[in-house]
Amino acid sequence: MRLYQGIRSLILTFFRKILFLWVRTDVSGNSVEALGLSSDKPVCYVLQYSSLSSRLVLEQEVIRAQLPGATTSLPVKNGPAHSFFFLYRRIGGLFRKRQTPVSTSEFQALVRYGLENPEQDVQVVPVSLFWGRSPDKEKSLVKILLSDTWAVAGRLQKFLIILVHGRNTYVQFNKPLSLKQVIDEYRHSEERANRKVARILRTHFRKVRQAVVGPDLSHRRTLVGGLIRTQAVKEAIRETAVKEDIAPEKARARAYKYADEIAASMSITAIRIFEVALAWLWNRLYKGIAVNNIEVVKKTAQDNAVVYVPCHRSHVDYLLLSYVLYKNGLMPPHIAAGINLNMPILGPILRRGGAFFMRRSFRDNPLYATVFNEYMHVMFSRGYSVEYFVEGGRSRTGRMLKPRPGMLSMTVRSFLRDSRKPIVFIPVYIGYEKVMEGRSYLGELRGKKKQKESVFGLAKTARKLSSSFGRVALNFGEAIHLSEVLDDVHSSWRDEAYDSEYRPAWLNHAVSELSRRVASHINASVAVNPIGMIATVLLGTERLAMDESQLIRLADQYADLLRAFPYAETVTLPEGSGKDWVAYCESMGLISRQPQKLGDIIGLEGSNATLMTYYRNNIQHLFALPALVASLFENKGSLARERIVDLASVAYPYLQSELFLKYQPDEARAVINRWIDVLVDQGLLLAQGNERIARPEAGTEAMLRLRVLSRFIIQTVERYHIALGILRKYGSGKITAAELEEQSTLLAERMSILFGLNAPEFFDKTLFRNFIANMQKNRVITTDDEGLLRYGEGLDEVADDARLVLSVEKRQAIQQVTMLGV
Repeated sequence: MRLYQGIRSLILTFFRKILFLWVRTDVSGNSVEALGLSSDKPVCYVLQYSSLSSRLVLEQEVIRAQLPGATTSLPVKNGPAHSFFFLYRRIGGLFRKRQTPVSTSEFQALVRYGLENPEQDVQVVPVSLFWGRSPDKEKSLVKILLSDTWAVAGRLQKFLIILVHGRNTYVQFNKPLSLKQVIDEYRHSEERANRKVARILRTHFRKVRQAVVGPDLSHRRTLVGGLIRTQAVKEAIRETAVKEDIAPEKARARAYKYADEIAASMSITAIRIFEVALAWLWNRLYKGIAVNNIEVVKKTAQDNAVVYVPCHRSHVDYLLLSYVLYKNGLMPPHIAAGINLNMPILGPILRRGGAFFMRRSFRDNPLYATVFNEYMHVMFSRGYSVEYFVEGGRSRTGRMLKPRPGMLSMTVRSFLRDSRKPIVFIPVYIGYEKVMEGRSYLGELRGKKKQKESVFGLAKTARKLSSSFGRVALNFGEAIHLSEVLDDVHSSWRDEAYDSEYRPAWLNHAVSELSRRVASHINASVAVNPIGMIATVLLGTERLAMDESQLIRLADQYADLLRAFPYAETVTLPEGSGKDWVAYCESMGLISRQPQKLGDIIGLEGSNATLMTYYRNNIQHLFALPALVASLFENKGSLARERIVDLASVAYPYLQSELFLKYQPDEARAVINRWIDVLVDQGLLLAQGNERIARPEAGTEAMLRLRVLSRFIIQTVERYHIALGILRKYGSGKITAAELEEQSTLLAERMSILFGLNAPEFFDKTLFRNFIANMQKNRVITTDDEGLLRYGEGLDEVADDARLVLSVEKRQAIQQVTMLGV
């Protein structure tokens, strides 16, 4: 017997060596730590269908990863000779019709062993194996030839699959099931225990396949033709023909052209080519890609249609997210891309990688809008994963931009029409230590016209491949279930009937709430990096320079502040210390060093001073509340604790709206109180009894820390008071919102020049527009029938509070320009 087993083992080893002369695998989850295996319990691996090639791949990957062996015996009488089993075996072979697979005797023996030995648990590790990871094509010849329904099946079929797809094999090890827990309630019924274990494993394998491979892909021509035949598009064609007095055939041809312009043509072959090319590109551009919280995505993708909603900082975002998902065993999403990227050469390439193209605006083109809406509905109802950027365009300032409602509204309306497939949003924060377009962003912020994307622009970008852009991080945030958002906004939404045209009265509220959650969840997943930390500290100094040892201490202390009261579990902090971060920033060419006998001076010079505001803005929201509390002590030695909370609570709704902070207004007071305690614990503030808080003595290290901290947010507060000052200059009922926005922008730009402020967002017109809109929303100001802004005495009280925050010079500058008396 032993001789037989030894010979058999040698033969299998020989076959495995032969197989891996051709097969190449990409594996995930293959470590004891990732699986969470217990060393005192036996491990048994399970594959879904019996296959010699699958068994050989499993054994090879277990050996490579040094996992508990798949060739050692389990203490199971009449069970598997090795620590693995197949859940099902196929019945039928060469020239025989396939029948429904049946459970294997090894599987049944393992369950029987668990029932007969209740004190012994077995860790059952499901292993999914995909030859090629290619989603099926509807009505595809390849699907007919290489599917389980092919009559001439079995060994010949598997040989062809390995020959075609073996170089791109994906293996996923998944967290183990406890055999003891699964069968515990069925200890007196072996049949029911078998059915339960089989059902759990079968469901697991189906969910993993959904996440890794995704639903069947339609041929592009079939999809485009199908869109034109939908009832909504047919109606839009008729309306267009009547409105423009053209033949229905001409309107139909236009609709077909729109559908052809929009639709993606995802190709798994193109994605594989992308994988190789992008791996080379990332090695050229970056020093590493950190991926955090990917397990949330893997779990979510098994049961839901996933909508990835990343922040938008660079054109690289499109490629980076798809690459990371594919490398981690997930099907890349269909990506909404601007029509500006549908240029020669690049457009067809992106289309095959999953991009579908949309025009910037189609409000005045109802036929295009209908075709696009129907395309999106097909994506969601079939369960495809989709990616779009809620900000609309790339952020030039490093801040999260206000989400645009268009794509979110389409998603909500599609889900209301057909909610059988749950839709879940996955926020993604993409953080760069050095964004590739940084210098062009500087030009645009200084008034330079945005350059249109072109092939020549791509050629210019290619020259940057010799540069290093540091590390990049992808943090996946907390999942947002669309059904839960709708439940909170309109609990009876399931009871209403919807079609492609129906827009319920509460839709705008639902989209607004969804927008808020998406933006705040993205910011709650921020990756703090060394560049952002050093930029934040240096930009908090008056002269953008600091003694090196002092800079190192402050960077470490502010990082400790973030650790003392973590903003969210999904936020990641940089490794190392302030000393490491300073050295790293210097190696990236972002800071300058001036040697000096008493200690080197580290500073920001030239365009780097403005560029570093971009990286400071990436993480500004993390420091917003402690910095706001610190700013109240700019001109005041001490304040009553309740007064601090009151003042900060008044400002909070505006900061929340601008920086997309995660706390709701009714949570603000408790969070502010918590920050006061943290600042006291960290030595930045002093407690005078239970009711009063004081700042440290002037000239101390603690006072320096407090003052620098306050400057993390003080320009934002100054901007608010610029708008208030102008409003008070004109008086109630004398100026419109548009005029206030324009005047505020001009004054902020003037102050930026006078005081040498480097932050371009200081005079960003959209931020003033948002502030004015929030004052209207909070009823601080109202608009009369003539469009003029009106306010009461409360506004004067708010403006008077500026004395606590603004320096004398800033107050005088605002007063002089707005011609207000002191």
